[in-house]
Amino acid sequence: MKNLWAPWRRQYVTQADADSASCFLCQAVEHDHVSQERGIVHIAEHSVIILNKYPYSSGHLLVAPKAHNGDLLDLDDITYACLMQSVRLASRAVTHVYKPHGLNIGMNLGSAAGAGVPDHCHVHVVPRWDGDTNFMPVVANVKVASEKLEDTWQRVTEAIGLNGQVGL
Repeated sequence: MKNLWAPWRRQYVTQADADSASCFLCQAVEHDHVSQERGIVHIAEHSVIILNKYPYSSGHLLVAPKAHNGDLLDLDDITYACLMQSVRLASRAVTHVYKPHGLNIGMNLGSAAGAGVPDHCHVHVVPRWDGDTNFMPVVANVKVASEKLEDTWQRVTEAIGLNGQVGL
């Protein structure tokens, strides 16, 4: 059996164990305002856009309903519509700021599907570029991050702006 080593994920696993009693998505919603410290880039009526604290690439955002609910099928129509509008807003902001060649947009619903937070559904918006999977994690046990989270927050927040629109 071969081992796959991902040492950069240790911080995530350690923090996730320490925070298991609380939902970081609900904590973001409790503050109900844009906050660099908490990584909150936009608050809508029924959803929130935040930075992924342990991103796969620069610009990796999470979009979640304000309601603590792990089942997409249980969201009411208004919450679902707001969530999808926020996914589109996050996608526009990431595209505007990072000029990616594509986006991964997806959800892991339930522990069996890989959900790190199975009790609070959320959508990942991840910018991708042609050839962005490189050899560094495999050969050197190193993950290359091209930007600090503070810089990501600043760029995405500025792109969304106070009016909740991108590029206006």
